[in-house]
Amino acid sequence: MSNSVDEIMIQSTTKRVKLYESENEDRLRNLHESIILRIMSFLNIKYAVRTCILSTKWKDLWKRLHALIMHSHEFRSLKIFNKFVSKVLSLRDSSIAPEALDFCHDGCIDHRLLKRIVNYVTSHNVQKLGLEVQCDIEQIRHTIFSCQTLTFLKLSVYPRGGFEDKTLFPKSINLPRLTTLHLEHFAFCGSDNNERAEPFSTFNWLNTLVLLQCGVRDTLTLGISSATLVNFKIIFGSSLANVKHVDIDAKMVSMRIEIPQFLLSWLVQFSYTKSLTVTARTLQLMLEAKLQQIKLRKEAAMLRKSFKAGLEPSVPIPNGIVEFLIQNSRSAEVDIVDC
Repeated sequence: MSNSVDEIMIQSTTKRVKLYESENEDRLRNLHESIILRIMSFLNIKYAVRTCILSTKWKDLWKRLHALIMHSHEFRSLKIFNKFVSKVLSLRDSSIAPEALDFCHDGCIDHRLLKRIVNYVTSHNVQKLGLEVQCDIEQIRHTIFSCQTLTFLKLSVYPRGGFEDKTLFPKSINLPRLTTLHLEHFAFCGSDNNERAEPFSTFNWLNTLVLLQCGVRDTLTLGISSATLVNFKIIFGSSLANVKHVDIDAKMVSMRIEIPQFLLSWLVQFSYTKSLTVTARTLQLMLEAKLQQIKLRKEAAMLRKSFKAGLEPSVPIPNGIVEFLIQNSRSAEVDIVDC
């Protein structure tokens, strides 16, 4: 078929597979198109395109996919992958805006292909983007980091010089609708007049934050301050043993959501820190999370009711909570400060 993506991967295959009907009904053929597209959205676009040979009904289905998964490791060479991606973007039904695009490219990416991917994301109002590339951050900075439609961003950008150095995370970002952010292999820097690195202060709706193999540069402090953050995961190598000082001040914006259980898991992760400072309201949230965890929901509800009413619990630091905090660091010293 001329001017078709099939030429690249199917190598001008003209044979079509006929779906023979047996005594039983062919349920796959009779599925609603929306369901078929949903199933196909979990496939690498290479295999989604190949479904066009099944029958005339399937010929153009892939062109209407709402999610595009483009990973180069599924192809024999980067040359084939690059040509394939260009064909897909050209032949896809432009009247249907893709909700998600997951693009992973091994090795240094050609700047023309990268520019096309970035422009496609911004011009088609993509909401969810996964991007793993080896390039200069400046090649995507002024477009991706100012995209007004993104709600989900998973980003791994490796410098062209190699994987040893981390990519500097931009200080100027405008992603007003972003709720989920996954970052890998980035370094965060403090501003000129601030010793703290606070790269997430402009994300007003951030709900989930994942940092993998990230670090700080020219400062010892990474500030993560968010009134909306519920899910947080940070991974430095295999553990957090290199984190020396930790301050936690947690508060619940709404009492209608569950207390995040990661507050409890931190107590294990931070067992080797030199100092751990937690506020009284953080202790209260930890206690409620523990009550929920061990199925004492009635007691947790009573504690939550006192929060909602703006009342302080009768015991500022409930019995057993200090022992619970230091269970993994028995040699730790405890100071209770009344501020």
